[in-house]
Amino acid sequence: MGKHDDFRGREHIHEYPPYSPQDLRRREGSLLAARLMVNAALTAPFAGGVCQVEAEIVYGPDEQEELARKIEELAYTNRAWEEMFKYEAVMVRESDAVIFLGNLLAGEFALDAGCGMCGGRPDCSYFYEKKNTKYGLVDVTDRRSDTLIKGPLCSARVSDLGFAAGSALWMASQLLVDARPLISVSLAGQQLGYCRRSFVVAGICIATLAKNPFVDINPDYHLINMTKVLENTRKQYVTPRTVTTFDYRKWIPRKSEEE
Repeated sequence: MGKHDDFRGREHIHEYPPYSPQDLRRREGSLLAARLMVNAALTAPFAGGVCQVEAEIVYGPDEQEELARKIEELAYTNRAWEEMFKYEAVMVRESDAVIFLGNLLAGEFALDAGCGMCGGRPDCSYFYEKKNTKYGLVDVTDRRSDTLIKGPLCSARVSDLGFAAGSALWMASQLLVDARPLISVSLAGQQLGYCRRSFVVAGICIATLAKNPFVDINPDYHLINMTKVLENTRKQYVTPRTVTTFDYRKWIPRKSEEE
């Protein structure tokens, strides 16, 4: 018997019902794509060729629900993004996985290129004057902040995170995987501690569904989405059944003799 003679099988793959065996097989493909997207992000061009990006892949109903609820919590902290964040929380629930990419250097090790990308003087003083420093090093042990992202950040390092995210999205396009970076996911993920060593985080939702869940969004999407529609349909279908008190064997209409 050959070494691989027993390597055979049959796999059924389908997106419905959610988290059924056939759907989990589909999601496994999404995870493979997510890992390849992370590989693409890690090989993106970085200033100085220094490793500065970390990644986490988050998936599963409990993990995605926690992330979605954090986004909904943030939605009510700013009227400007309330509707957008509530809609994007639904997208998180409908995703197969969420990729987080974080920059490890942006808040501690500036590029020191005097580029002025941060909007300050082209000598990096804007960055260092607003940091606790000693011996020419930035002390980051005080992590208190009145804002969702503690700044200032080195804009060159943040741009490198953009290159990483762009590389990941390019890989998604090559793999024909639907993917979308979302600021709500980025902020909520950082608040929940994903890529916890990073100073700024980018979140990307991915899915391999028949319908891209990140576009063609209805108004009031937090109320009118596929999950809500299915739940309401179940209610509308089941409730009338409980009202009927007749014995099904007696009330089914009979064909007349003429028929």
